[in-house]
Amino acid sequence: MSAPAHLPAGGDFESAWQRTQKRLRAELGEDIYLSWFARIELERVSDSGMAHLSVPTRFLKSWIQSHYAERIVRAFSAEHGDIRQIELELRTVGVRPQPARGAAAQPAAAKPEHIDVQRPTADPTTAALVGSPIDHRLAFDSFLVGRSNALAHAAAREVASARPSEAIRYNPLYIHSAVGLGKTHLLHAIAGAAEAGGRRVVYLTAERFMFGFVSALRAQTSLAFKETLRGIDMLVIDDVQFLQGKTVQAEFGHTLNALIDAGRQVVVAADRPPAELESLDERLRSRLAGGLAVEMGSLDEELRLQILKNRLAAAQEAHPNFDVPPSVLSYVARTVTANGRDLEGAITRLMAHNTLTGTQITLEMAEEALRDLVRNREPKRVKIEDIQRIVARHYNVSRADILSARRTATVVRPRQIAMYLAKVLTLRSLPEIGRRFGGRDHTTVLHAVRKIDGLLKSDNSLAEDVDLLKRMLSE
Repeated sequence: MSAPAHLPAGGDFESAWQRTQKRLRAELGEDIYLSWFARIELERVSDSGMAHLSVPTRFLKSWIQSHYAERIVRAFSAEHGDIRQIELELRTVGVRPQPARGAAAQPAAAKPEHIDVQRPTADPTTAALVGSPIDHRLAFDSFLVGRSNALAHAAAREVASARPSEAIRYNPLYIHSAVGLGKTHLLHAIAGAAEAGGRRVVYLTAERFMFGFVSALRAQTSLAFKETLRGIDMLVIDDVQFLQGKTVQAEFGHTLNALIDAGRQVVVAADRPPAELESLDERLRSRLAGGLAVEMGSLDEELRLQILKNRLAAAQEAHPNFDVPPSVLSYVARTVTANGRDLEGAITRLMAHNTLTGTQITLEMAEEALRDLVRNREPKRVKIEDIQRIVARHYNVSRADILSARRTATVVRPRQIAMYLAKVLTLRSLPEIGRRFGGRDHTTVLHAVRKIDGLLKSDNSLAEDVDLLKRMLSE
């Protein structure tokens, strides 16, 4: 058997893999692509036409093998005719050594499992359902409260402190926010406090739930999986927007119903409201919306300053001589506005400049060191999906209505406004906008743009609505 060949010097396979990624992104959509495919890397291609791909986690490897292996083979083969099969490997942490030209490339992991188009190999995991570990550092005491998250914090406190004998008031408790605003911190705080109070708690990410269920199906222990889940006092699920697959969603819905009907607490977090989780079954979305749904908004300047002071105090425990002048903290709180993670990164970066280079922390130094974080103040790049979502919410219709063929007045006008905003706020062409609005012809988009453009000159109410929508999209 000949040794595996490396990627050709001309980069034919690398180019084909990049086109394959673009094809998968277009076929499956942005959310699914980012969840499952963005971290796949092409390692090498063997003489036999086998593409060796690597992923960073066992779960990702298992899920791709079970659900997307054939699709990847078809897409890669369509971009390069020499590709006949794929093999997934687990990447090790650290830098992989580059193999010498002409030598056999050895995978930096255990023996990989073979996948071909005809029969993808399953990973016969027999692990029972085990919750993800609760990080007890993420407690209520370390959660900073401001106007944007006060309601979510209060609801989380009440859910966590409720006694098993008390009637459940908010079930499910559904917390949603953009990334980096603290919803995962709240979930760990809830789980930790409830566990300390003697309740049986399982904390899971949506990925972990899917992994547990798929593993149980393969091992023929799905009944035990269900009974384990339904025998707990509290289920905490994070990132439910990543829940994929009809079978998995159906089982999650059954589990949700069983727990709620039995008076057990369910807490769920996602990056958007239940109605906008369009990849989920409608009945599941309705069930999630049936409790208390609370949003954690963007951090206001006062809360950002409080977070910075908190991070600075933590950094000073390890580096007592590290200090940031109040004027610099105020500057960072005013200009780094995206989320809490960027604020933490700002303190880390300032400390690195100060301790590693001996540079004194001044306002000018901070402006230079944090210039890429400050760029978040620039107008953000608006996506058509965001336009559709915000317009639908504003006019109390669903995004599915806007993309549908419905011609009622309550749907037509929001659809035309969304098309108009897509034309004036993005660089997309009319045909591209038409495709993103349910496969419509570019002339339909042009008609909508002209229609709204004309109405804006005479309809003050519409003009105010459009201005409001533009501001919402730019925030």
